Amino acid sequence: MQGDQDVLVEERLDELGDRLRGPARLKADLLTEARHALLDAVEAYREDGLPLAEAERRAVAEFGTPAQLAPGYQAELAAGALRGLALRALAVAVVLMAGGDLTWRGSSWSEGLRPPEGYLLLHAFLNGIWGLVAGLALAGLLLGLLAARYRSSRLPRLTRAVGYGLTGCLAGGAVAGSALFGWSVSLWDAALTWPPMLIGAVLVSAGWFALARAARCWLLATG
Repeated sequence: MQGDQDVLVEERLDELGDRLRGPARLKADLLTEARHALLDAVEAYREDGLPLAEAERRAVAEFGTPAQLAPGYQAELAAGALRGLALRALAVAVVLMAGGDLTWRGSSWSEGLRPPEGYLLLHAFLNGIWGLVAGLALAGLLLGLLAARYRSSRLPRLTRAVGYGLTGCLAGGAVAGSALFGWSVSLWDAALTWPPMLIGAVLVSAGWFALARAARCWLLATG
């Protein structure tokens, strides 16, 4: 690889971009800010009378190597990825806790026999998971705000712990939710033809798709 003095602005940005993982929009914004900083430095050297190539070489050498720069940028990407995951998780959790039972109201089986105790236990467990998801999502958002304001070695560790906890709870919620849905269909055949149930299933599937993408983005960014 060429030395720092032979690396020009766009090459340095490409090298830095190749090392970064996280939300595409935030990554693009960070690289744009870095480009502006480099170009400002180039312009300053140009005003001092240096030719363009030499001005670029000095600017990128002063800017730092990708190995030096990547950790700081990656931390911002990880924080942004957790923010996105927490916001989506909080929205889905609130919707499911507030409206999950609405898919059953007025159905032909809602006034029938009481479901098995295991079914009721799984239902309560799933509600507990979503409550925990909402709490962890709020904690993740709060820690993100604190990390942006205060420099502390503990905050990044706490943020990662909350992120892993949130991801684990979401995985548990997916398994429990799928089991509850399958059990519901096995108990009440009419569930598959009940419009609110079908609409709810479509909306929940869309929510899970968004959550899965956000969780994957955060895991890549923090890994």
